[in-house]
Amino acid sequence: MHWYLDVLKKYAVFSGRARRQEFWMFILFHFIAAIIVVVLDVVLGTSFLIAIYSLAVLLPILGVFVRRLHDTGRSGWWLLFWLVPLAGPITVIVFTCLEGDRSDNAHGPDPKSAYAPAH
Repeated sequence: MHWYLDVLKKYAVFSGRARRQEFWMFILFHFIAAIIVVVLDVVLGTSFLIAIYSLAVLLPILGVFVRRLHDTGRSGWWLLFWLVPLAGPITVIVFTCLEGDRSDNAHGPDPKSAYAPAH
């Protein structure tokens, strides 16, 4: 759960790097939370809770995506490739699955390094 909260604390941070574990654990908890919100919407007979939740986590999702791309040595602008039908989302997901650079890159130190600053 702390993975989810850590990303939310970095609400609109688009600099630095995010490990695969941080990214995928956030995505997992995000989907669990979204399912809970949808169930609440159905039970309460409303349709605005998921919209509010989606707007609330939009910037953290974009931020963790950009930081994950930074970890693989790519610019955050690669996220715009998501807009290309079919090939775009697949390419971006593949990039998020790749291991990050094992050394410092233009976006900061290796987050796996014992010497990486804690955020």
